[in-house]
Amino acid sequence: MLTVEERHEIEEELKRYPDRHAVTIDALKIVQRRRGWVTDEALRDVADFLGVSAHDLDGVATFYNLIYRQPVGRHVILVCDSVSCWIRRYDRIREALGTRLGIGFGETTSDGRFTMLPIVCLGACDHAPVLMIDQDLHRDVTPDGVEEILAKYD
Repeated sequence: MLTVEERHEIEEELKRYPDRHAVTIDALKIVQRRRGWVTDEALRDVADFLGVSAHDLDGVATFYNLIYRQPVGRHVILVCDSVSCWIRRYDRIREALGTRLGIGFGETTSDGRFTMLPIVCLGACDHAPVLMIDQDLHRDVTPDGVEEILAKYD
């Protein structure tokens, strides 16, 4: 069941669009921000609230790679693996993170602190390699700088 707060936030978003379908991503993001990820039950509740099919909403949720359909850590690390980052050796960053955290892509640390995921592009190709933790973009990342970046997140 959607909370009163979630319903209110979604209703506020609905005021900005002429069609309820246009709010699907925003509604999912609202639920995710409050719960950490979007459960099957929450997806069905959002679909019912918006008057869209759960199947269609699941299609949106699984297409949009910033909606998490499985539990994630308190902090999500998105490692850009686009062509620019690939050329600039993003693999060294991925390896440094993996070694330091003991996880690979799609995994969460045992303490639930971090989940590491690949992402196609973070839009900062001129500062590759890049990664994002939560909403913070880290540019020109080096393997030696990984520890300092991680220390910023409790």
